[in-house]
Amino acid sequence: MNKRKISLFLTVAMLLGTILTGCAGSATKKAAPFDGKEYIRESELTSQGEDIDKAVAEYQPEKNYDTRLSVPTYITRIDDVWFIVDCYHNRVLYTKELGTPIDQWNIMCNQAFYPHTIASDGTVYLIDDTEQNRVLVYEKHDDVFINTQAIYDIGSRPHYCVYDELSDTFYVWSSGTGEMYCLRREVDSGRIYLTDVKKVDALTDIYVRSFTIIGDEVYFASGVSPTGARPQILVCDLSSFDVKRTIEVPDEMAGMVQIMPIGNMFYITVSTDITGNQDYATIIRTKSLEDLSKGQYEDIYAQYFVGGGTPYNISKVDDTYYLTEHRLKDHQIWSFKVESGEITEVTSVY
Repeated sequence: MNKRKISLFLTVAMLLGTILTGCAGSATKKAAPFDGKEYIRESELTSQGEDIDKAVAEYQPEKNYDTRLSVPTYITRIDDVWFIVDCYHNRVLYTKELGTPIDQWNIMCNQAFYPHTIASDGTVYLIDDTEQNRVLVYEKHDDVFINTQAIYDIGSRPHYCVYDELSDTFYVWSSGTGEMYCLRREVDSGRIYLTDVKKVDALTDIYVRSFTIIGDEVYFASGVSPTGARPQILVCDLSSFDVKRTIEVPDEMAGMVQIMPIGNMFYITVSTDITGNQDYATIIRTKSLEDLSKGQYEDIYAQYFVGGGTPYNISKVDDTYYLTEHRLKDHQIWSFKVESGEITEVTSVY
């Protein structure tokens, strides 16, 4: 290999290394562990994070003191622990057994103002603190959760947080500014770093509630614009966040919450129409997102989940899906399964 080829090879290798320590790695190859060298800023330690041993020794578990949830927005299980984000109560709750009465769950977090989601890589747990424009970082020690870090200035109303194993990155979406904040954990440490911020110009000033990573692409749910912009789903490249295609959607489903692929179909929760009217809240499913503008979709909300409320996020644990919803006191969290395209075992959990 001549000197010119060696130089070119080294340049390409360096560029790839920079990409892998930024917002996303390759879609087909797991990103290299983050070494904590290249970043925009690091998290700030809390007083508990500065002395974890003391924090654990002084920790007193606190039971939830409400018998009902108030706008639950997310439910999941991480390892052997269940979590509910109880948004309007400003809490994240946890328990070992699903079905435990709500007032017997423990409070993991009560420092967030309208949190929406929780995500974990198995070592740290990130909670979007929506109204305070920050992310809270928790670590588990001796079966208790300690708030060790916080990352401030995360756009405007960070609304959705996901950990992607392949890129070894936490993606946190700023719902009002069209920005994706990329956070990574230093290898062999719990310390979190902001490594990149990706801007999607087409989503500036559009209220977009969530995104979905599918392979090497990220799908942004349609949002509502105060300026009357046409509602659309954007599909972007996960590494660059360049827009690859746009998908028009009808006005009545403009205020989407989430796009969830299940089997060979997309399940979409809708909060409002283009005017912000929650009377249009529903759940639909379709085989192709391009079919939405053609009216080729199935409305399944009233048929399987009573209807009348506002469905929110769908999550998956093992072979079961979980749906959160609000505006209905008697039906706030559902479980269901999908077998060969058929929705089965629909159960009101809380």
